[in-house]
Amino acid sequence: MSTIYPQYLVESDWLEKHLQDPNLRILDCTVSLKPNQEGILTNVGREAWEASHIPGSLFADLSKELSDQKHSFPFMLPPAQQFEEAMSQYGIEAGKQVVLYDACKDQWAHIWAARLWWMLRVYGFDQAAILNGGLHKWTVEKRPVTKEVPTYPKANFVAKKRPTLIADKQEVLNSLSQEETCLINALSAEEHAGHKTRYGRAGRIPSSVNVPTGSLIDPKTKTYLPIENLRAQFKASGALDKDKVITYCGGGIAASSDAFILSLLGKSKVAVYDGSLLEWSADSEMPMEKDLG
Repeated sequence: MSTIYPQYLVESDWLEKHLQDPNLRILDCTVSLKPNQEGILTNVGREAWEASHIPGSLFADLSKELSDQKHSFPFMLPPAQQFEEAMSQYGIEAGKQVVLYDACKDQWAHIWAARLWWMLRVYGFDQAAILNGGLHKWTVEKRPVTKEVPTYPKANFVAKKRPTLIADKQEVLNSLSQEETCLINALSAEEHAGHKTRYGRAGRIPSSVNVPTGSLIDPKTKTYLPIENLRAQFKASGALDKDKVITYCGGGIAASSDAFILSLLGKSKVAVYDGSLLEWSADSEMPMEKDLG
C-alpha cells in the first residue's frame, strides 16, 4: 500500500520481525460490548486478550482507563493527565514505537485501534501505527500468540494537546454553512439515510456525506482496502477537495477509522467529532435530516 504516511500502517510480517525490539510497545485495543443483567454494556475485550494475544502486547482498556469516566457519554476522550498516566503505565513515551491492533472481525475491524491512534495524535504522539488486518489476519497466518503478560518500566508520557484534531458540537454546527469543510458520517448507509438508528433521533447531520467505515475494509482479510480504492471513496465524497474534514459516527469510534485513512491519504486538517450523534441527536435544537421513504 503506497501512502503519504506509510509509518501509520504496518503489516504482520514487519511486526513479527520486530517483536524483540526493546523500543516497541504493542497494545491490544479490542472492545467487545456485551449487555449484562442490568442491560449495561461491559467491555469483555480484556478476557480475550488474557486468553491469547500477540507476544509483547498489553491490553489497553478504552472503556475505563482511556475514556473520560466523568462524562455522560461512553468512550469520550480522557483528560490529559489521565491519558498521560495510562500511557506511562504502558511504557510509552517519546522515542518508543507503538503498534495498535484489535480483534474485530466484522465491518468494525480496526475502529478501536484507530480510536487509540487518534487519541495518541490528539495528545501529540506520532510514533503509532495500526496493524493491518489486526488479530484476525495475524492468527489466520498462524503467527505466534501467547498468554504471557509482559512487563515494561514505567515511562514518562507527556501530553501536548492538538485541539484542531477534535471537533465539538458548536464547530460542527458552524461547519454547516462553511463550503471549505467536509462533514463525513462513518456509519452505515442505512443509518446515514435514517432508516435505522442506535443513537436517538434517526438520520444524519445536514450536509454530511457518507463513507461507512465498513466500506474501507476487505471483508475476507479484514485489512484496509488498497490505497487506490480508499482514495477513490474519499474523492467521491468530496473530502479530498475540501480544506478541512470533520468525521463523525455514533460516538466517535468508527469516525476515528475514517480520520485515520484520511491522514494516510495526506489530509492534514482532519478532526473527529467526539460526541458525534450521541450528543448531536440528544439536543433537539440540532438539525437532523434523513431520506424519504
